[in-house]
Amino acid sequence: MLATLLTKLEDGILTITINRPDKLNALNKTVFQELDKVIDEVYEDNQIKSVIITGAGNKAFVAGADITEFTSLSKEDAIALSKNGQRIFSKIENCPKPVIAAINGFALGGGCELAMACHFRLCSDNAKFGQPEVNLGLIPGFGATQRLTQLIGKGKSMELQMTANIIDAQEALQLKLVNYVVAQEELLLKANALLSLIHSKAPLAISGIISCINAFESNQIDGYEKEANTFGGLFETEDMKEGISAFIEKRKVTFKGA
Repeated sequence: MLATLLTKLEDGILTITINRPDKLNALNKTVFQELDKVIDEVYEDNQIKSVIITGAGNKAFVAGADITEFTSLSKEDAIALSKNGQRIFSKIENCPKPVIAAINGFALGGGCELAMACHFRLCSDNAKFGQPEVNLGLIPGFGATQRLTQLIGKGKSMELQMTANIIDAQEALQLKLVNYVVAQEELLLKANALLSLIHSKAPLAISGIISCINAFESNQIDGYEKEANTFGGLFETEDMKEGISAFIEKRKVTFKGA
């Protein structure tokens, strides 16, 4: 029995729904553990031909990591958190079966990173995307410094991650962060239709396409290592402690560059 995920297998498509709508489906330790477990099952279960990842409710896909879990982390803890998230998202990215993100609302921080780990993305017209970690005195820790740059280019990736600006569905489409924008009630219908079409193709060829395209983008190892160490190192800064405290206390943040 899963505490934070809902799963449904129908016509070979496993729909994984992150089910914490009261927390805008934020990624906590349990979500990561359960997502890791379910993705292993995707690899192993021949009845599963493809995967949709989405979020419960109408407001959010995943609004980010659960910041309340950051308060007690040391540098070493934070590096381990980053590497664990990177490992799980890499498992999604390298899955030999198609995995697509159906983004229904906010995809911020770790939520945007989860979406980018999927093979491609479609979103509802109310979707919002962003990497707001600098507002907490941090950088993304689950792959965004690498994947967002690959997907939308260096300049725009730099801008979005430095400014923490949030973009809407149409800008995400323009930037090629998502493949389609549809009405919210059509989101899962469109996702299922795309995967049904892919199911009609040769499965080994589909797996080959995934692995070859990922190989084109495989010059990432040093970048991910750098990201994890930088993410962890920021946990020793006063700015990070201030950013997290301000977020939890719902007050304006004051950074001092320390």
